[in-house]
Amino acid sequence: MTVTAEKKNTKQKKEKALVIVESPAKSKTIKKILGDGYQIEASFGHVRNLPENVLGFDVNNDFKPTYVIIPEKKKVVTKLNELAKHSDKVYLASDPDREGEAIAWHVRELLDVPDDKVFRIEFNEITPKAVKYAVEHSRQIDMDRVKAQQTRQILDKLVGYKLSPVLWKQLGNYRLSAGRVQSVALRMICEREEEIEAFVPKEYWTIHTIMDKDGKLFEAEVNKYKNKKIEINNEDEANKVKEYLLNPQTEFVVEKVTKKETKRKPTAPFITSTLQRAASSKLGFGVSKTMQVAQKLYEGIEIEGTPVGLITYMRTDSVRISDDAHEMAKSFIIQNYGEKYYPPTTNVYVKGKQNVQDAHEAIRPSYPDRTPESIKQYLTSDQYRLYKLIWDKFMSSQMAPAEIANKTIDIKAGDYNLKAGTSKILFDGFLKLYNDAEEDEKEADAKIPDLENGDKVKCKEINPKQHFTQPPPRYNEASLVKALEEHGIGRPSTYATIITVIQTRKYVEKKDKALVPTLLGRTVCKQLVTQFSDIMDYKFTAGMEEKLDKIAEKKAVWNVVLKEFYTPFMEVVNSVMKNPQRVVIESDKKCPNCGRVMLVKTSRFGTQFLGCSGYPECKTIISLNNSMELDDINETEAVPGEKCEKCGGDMTLKIGPYGKYLECKECKNRRKYIRSTGVKCPKCGEGVIIEKKSKYGKVFYGCNRYPECSYALWDEPTGNTCPDCGELLLKKNTKNGLFEVCSNKTCSFKRELEKPTEEEN
Repeated sequence: MTVTAEKKNTKQKKEKALVIVESPAKSKTIKKILGDGYQIEASFGHVRNLPENVLGFDVNNDFKPTYVIIPEKKKVVTKLNELAKHSDKVYLASDPDREGEAIAWHVRELLDVPDDKVFRIEFNEITPKAVKYAVEHSRQIDMDRVKAQQTRQILDKLVGYKLSPVLWKQLGNYRLSAGRVQSVALRMICEREEEIEAFVPKEYWTIHTIMDKDGKLFEAEVNKYKNKKIEINNEDEANKVKEYLLNPQTEFVVEKVTKKETKRKPTAPFITSTLQRAASSKLGFGVSKTMQVAQKLYEGIEIEGTPVGLITYMRTDSVRISDDAHEMAKSFIIQNYGEKYYPPTTNVYVKGKQNVQDAHEAIRPSYPDRTPESIKQYLTSDQYRLYKLIWDKFMSSQMAPAEIANKTIDIKAGDYNLKAGTSKILFDGFLKLYNDAEEDEKEADAKIPDLENGDKVKCKEINPKQHFTQPPPRYNEASLVKALEEHGIGRPSTYATIITVIQTRKYVEKKDKALVPTLLGRTVCKQLVTQFSDIMDYKFTAGMEEKLDKIAEKKAVWNVVLKEFYTPFMEVVNSVMKNPQRVVIESDKKCPNCGRVMLVKTSRFGTQFLGCSGYPECKTIISLNNSMELDDINETEAVPGEKCEKCGGDMTLKIGPYGKYLECKECKNRRKYIRSTGVKCPKCGEGVIIEKKSKYGKVFYGCNRYPECSYALWDEPTGNTCPDCGELLLKKNTKNGLFEVCSNKTCSFKRELEKPTEEEN
């Protein structure tokens, strides 16, 4: 009995551990893996930041930063501290990237517990093996990665804090901003627009024929004249070629038959940028939507009552695959498709750029045996489509090459040569799952008869076709990400934010999915490029990204990098600020009341409108919302959406001795002016949201097409759309300040509005 009692007394107390993650969405998944001995809590992203309204770092003291707790995170920090004090161990499990390392450091700085009980862990996928391995192989916080993140943060704050006031003074708009990366992205879009406008189409023609060999028809195209590449510039030249080929004396003789079998290898699994591009082209997803859906797949989906992390970390520029993933893929491919679908040697991919953070893996399914179809019932439509894209791409990257038979026929017709070609898939290989080509690009499988050198064929039909060279296409979200990556600008974690910011600032708007610069955006870009050529230079910006990587790799000193940037940068800023010339943005429209040029202006809430350059003598304004181009507004449409109730004519804004009123351009009918927000009605798409009053005198906002459209809001729309869900944002005045909130009650988006600093028209 005594021995038993002693054993009970010496039995060790079970340790309690606290795991701090970034997002609460991961908590259930990790809790299920680690069990009851671990409590999982979230920091909800960053807990500290540089203070607002000041630089937040001491230039004269080696750029030493000063951090403050983010106000809404004070309760989070208090809770984490209480839990840490009552835990035997604390694991900091923020995301496995530079930003995540900084979050771990900030949390550690705020925890009032001994150093020997705090550990940093990271995992690339939320699977039992990866998470348990991370706990067993914890480490200290990597301060070089933290310094790299701090340097990036200080650089961004410095550029925004010093350049934005230049724009405020020159353009008279205190909502404008400049950014180290966002402004370079804007430049790309503006320069592409200039290329399109300067483009002069050039006419050219191609000659297509239908050839006949013993009743078997096939197509061939004229490609050479006297053994040189042919150029046909106009219809007359095309007709001369046609006439020559139609001449009965012209014989069509097979000059060469080339048969070649090639192997088409699969490409690497997705990284952040290639996933964003593929999701855009194949699924129609925007960059932000792609990352939001991928985040959920990474953090965990409830499958049969158990949360499961389905993909690896989605912010990566590495194409590396772990040995375990290779083995899982090999086993699945051989078992489900057969040995011929697995290559003789494992496919290994290496990305050429030096700045790849290769500690990460590529984006892949955490469990390759969980096929998209097997878990479709647990996923939303968007989750299923994106998961299938990732799964197909990864599996195809590990499969055997496709084998393709190519056949080319060269035909001699006097002075001209024609070419016909076809390709046929002999073995589909990786194409069984994924084709890198766009959806409308298919492998040609035209039927060309068996021909040999010297065979004669007949020309049955000749079809000259007119073409014009096309300007380069506007960027869409996916192609902009590709351009940023090719120039080495930004990182996987920043692409979505960059694209959101330039649209929120009204520098760019979407038109048929293309990113089109506004007049405001083009003016801002022109000012920045003219005055701050280094900051707006592609190579300079990419070089700064490389320096940040070198800091993380202990190849550069963070405050030395900042000093080298700061001195020349401030010299230019100070020079420009000594003589900040005021700039106005002129539209190509004339005021319908006085004939003066209309200027593009921005209200205190960020809504763009046209205001007469003769203000205050002429106070005419024209509403201009994001979906409306300047060319869509003519001089009779001073107030878009407002129609005369008598004759249906356009109503224009007039200023009388008792204020504003509307007057019909046709019948001169007048009525009281009702203030328009200039925001297009999201319900009917035709009307405009105007200010109204209820029967009790309370102000609300509704569509001016009532009763045809009953859309109404209690709060005034700002004209902006929610970056999270796309619904209208509303102006909300509270005791804590002025905010923009989402009109979608299920969306929690909220941000503080800047206080008005100048009087608007």
